[in-house]
Amino acid sequence: MSALQTVALVIFLVTLVQVIRSTDVREIWTSSSSRLAITNATALVMLLWFLRLHTSLGPDIHFLMTGALTLTLGFRAATLSASLCLLVLCLAGQSQWVMIGVNGIAKVLLPIGITYIIFALSWHKLPRNFLVYIFLCAFLPAALVLAISMLTLGGYYVLDDVYSAQAIIDNYLMIIPLMLFPEALLNGVAITLLVIYKPEWVNTFHDKFYFDNDQ
Repeated sequence: MSALQTVALVIFLVTLVQVIRSTDVREIWTSSSSRLAITNATALVMLLWFLRLHTSLGPDIHFLMTGALTLTLGFRAATLSASLCLLVLCLAGQSQWVMIGVNGIAKVLLPIGITYIIFALSWHKLPRNFLVYIFLCAFLPAALVLAISMLTLGGYYVLDDVYSAQAIIDNYLMIIPLMLFPEALLNGVAITLLVIYKPEWVNTFHDKFYFDNDQ
């Protein structure tokens, strides 16, 4: 394990422990709607993370879906859910154990944290409108966090001499523009369908604020 991997692992584990300590797992799990939301959201994200593009010329590429996961479960539950997905990937041999800290930061902490910050800012600073929620909290952040995640991983691979800078640019970073719209669309459609058919599953959405309130 390299120095960068060690530092990333420490940061990821410390953050994860803090999240676990501040989360009442028993209270979340006793609610049937929360239990169903967590189970289904985790299964969907895990499936998407297993469906990845393997290439010998650069890192694996896959959709994140952490935007919809964060809006559905909230920051703490989404962090635990995505961390579980990452653990399963390692157990299944789809991800290296030495990379769990780096992946934890790039694919869990940064995407979920940034998505939740954008949601919190929109909640406090902007009118509580359904279209604002869908486009500003789900659609746009999904594209943003995917780009940040891939740039973070690309930077790590170069700094740790896993791949050359040119290989990362040609075979990884050049893919980012092609991934942004599908990622944004995937998250936006998922949240739209959930708030229409299963609003009780979406932790950050409330009818009385987005439909029944003229704020």
